[in-house]
This record gives sequence, structure tokens and C-alpha cells, in this order.
Amino acid sequence: MATPEPTAASPAQPNHHLRFHAPHLHLNSVFGGDWFALKAEAFARFFGTPVFLVGQTVIVAIWIGLNVAGLTKFDVYPFILLNLAFSLQAAYAAPLILLAQTRQADRDKAHAEADAQHREALAAASEERQKLAACQARQLLELVQTNTDLTELTKELSQRIETLTAEMHRRVVT
Repeated sequence: MATPEPTAASPAQPNHHLRFHAPHLHLNSVFGGDWFALKAEAFARFFGTPVFLVGQTVIVAIWIGLNVAGLTKFDVYPFILLNLAFSLQAAYAAPLILLAQTRQADRDKAHAEADAQHREALAAASEERQKLAACQARQLLELVQTNTDLTELTKELSQRIETLTAEMHRRVVT
């Protein structure tokens, strides 16, 4: 599985969904990212598939059936050649499986680190939003208090105007 190459714009984009994985793209497995390592890993992964298991079972059954029935005599009982084939397969399968597991462990580690950075960034953004919300709440409270003070002042001034208007009216009418 090849990792995507970083583009020049991807690490700089703040909303790029792989921005936390970009710092790990330069990391290669200890086995490298060359053709052999990729093919070996693909082959090792093939060992665990139902196609491989069924195919191998069919081949072994045909092998044993042909030799037991006497149709061929290239590997008679106790099937030494078949044992040799299994030993050869195991000799190559074990290192290839270990190679695949090591490469997957490297990828898992890089993804775990990127995920941890992503969670930290989310936590920092959440804290920043909480601080901003608290600041805006304080500002709203200050604005409400200022509005209340202005409303009271307007009420007092309106009452004062009403009193002065009534007093002027009494003096002019009398």
C-alpha cells in the first residue's frame, strides 16, 4: 500500500484532512518502499486469503490423489517432495509475513501519531472557542448592563422633561 505523495499546497492548507499525516510521509519502512518490498508485502498478504487456502488445499488433494491412486509415481507415500515444498513455502512465507507486519506496524504508528496530533489540535481549537465564547459572553453582559444603565437614564430624563414641561405649563397658563 503506497502512501500518497504530499503536494506543495497540502501541508499549508489549514483544513486539509490529511495535514497531520503529511509530516510522516517522508518515513519509509525499514524494508523500504521499492518494488520488491511492495510485491513481497502483497504476496505475504495473499497467504491469508481464502483463494490461497482453497487453492493450496485443491493442489495438495490432487497431488496426494494422483500419487495414492498410482497415476503418477513422482512423490509416493510418505510424500517427501510435498513436505519439501511445504518447508520451502514456510521458509519464504515466515519472513514475508514478518515484513508485511513490520510495514503495517510502521504505518499504524505513523497514523496513531497523526491522530494524536489531530486530537490535540481539536482540543486546542475547542479551548480557543470556549475562551472566545466566554469573552463574547462577558461583552454581552457588559452591553446588557450598559443598555440597562442607558434605559434608566432615559427614564430619569423623560421624567425630568415631564416635570419641567408640567411646571412650564402651569406658569404659562396661570
